[in-house]
Amino acid sequence: MRALLFLSLLSCLLTAGSAAFAREDLATATVEEVSVPRVFRLDGVVEAVNQSTISAQTNGQVEAIYYDVDDVVEAGALLVKLKDAEQKAALKRAEADRRAATAVLADARSNYERIKGLFAKKLVARSELDKAQASLDTARAKLDAARAALEQAREQLSYTRVTAPYKGIVTQRHVQVGEVAHPGTPLMSGISLEQLRVTVDVPQSLIIAIRSKGKARVQLPGGRWIAVTDMTIFPFADPASNTFKLRLMLPGNVEHLFPGMLVKTAFETGIAPALVVPASAVAYRSEVTGVYVLDEDEEHIRFRYVRLGDALGEEIVTVLSGLQEGDKVFLDPIKAGVALKRQRRQAREQGNHEHE
Repeated sequence: MRALLFLSLLSCLLTAGSAAFAREDLATATVEEVSVPRVFRLDGVVEAVNQSTISAQTNGQVEAIYYDVDDVVEAGALLVKLKDAEQKAALKRAEADRRAATAVLADARSNYERIKGLFAKKLVARSELDKAQASLDTARAKLDAARAALEQAREQLSYTRVTAPYKGIVTQRHVQVGEVAHPGTPLMSGISLEQLRVTVDVPQSLIIAIRSKGKARVQLPGGRWIAVTDMTIFPFADPASNTFKLRLMLPGNVEHLFPGMLVKTAFETGIAPALVVPASAVAYRSEVTGVYVLDEDEEHIRFRYVRLGDALGEEIVTVLSGLQEGDKVFLDPIKAGVALKRQRRQAREQGNHEHE
């Protein structure tokens, strides 16, 4: 749709303004006023979606640290190792308790089967059978408890090897080798650069339009803009600034962006009139931007300074000031500049002849 709009605009400009300069074969285009999306720009801050501080989940002395600040870490990589003598001993004890519970259960089951057979022959009372059943149920429960304790011991042993939950970069190390860590002790902080987002504080006067349009862009380092479709608007305003926080989810693995960077964002808030010219008509002279304009008498060329707005594709650009609707601009600034110099030289020569 946008491509069709650009082609339509370019066609209108060239068709309406195509003409030959009276003395030079220079094509022109007429400045037109068209309706374009109204865009409001705000500053945003890049942040990592995945950023966390890893803490110890068991007791132990820090035995080894394998990464430091600014190191790139793969998912699952070993970050910190705690001494595990206590956890290994607990694991052996839990395994022994499970074996003992298994043996007790086997004995209780054998005794129950024996009592059950005697009860069937009416050689023992019902109370003896009930007692054997209770012993069997107790042995089963103890085995379940022993298995749970064994699983917990294995889990505690695994906690002595702290691994990375995702691929990222270490941002802070909180412990040193030899320190004793307890559950909850921070060990290492990190962020992932694979998924980033931009947070923006939006004035309350714009939030309704932004919410209804749902269109936003983010400017990357180097000037390229990318469209963002995944937008989250917080449902409440900051009472201190009267702004709404908005999150823009960026595509995965965007290069040259890092958390904390300031970027430009653009939001569509409606439709507005704008003057447009072909991008080829714009002349860039050091820090000066302008266009060559044909005077109303269609006899003289003038260089006029302009202030440009947003580009509508690669071939059309909006003009904020310096031109009026109906002005004719030259499509080839180089040829127009040569013609202007020739025009000025002829004017000087004519002035000299009149003076003589």
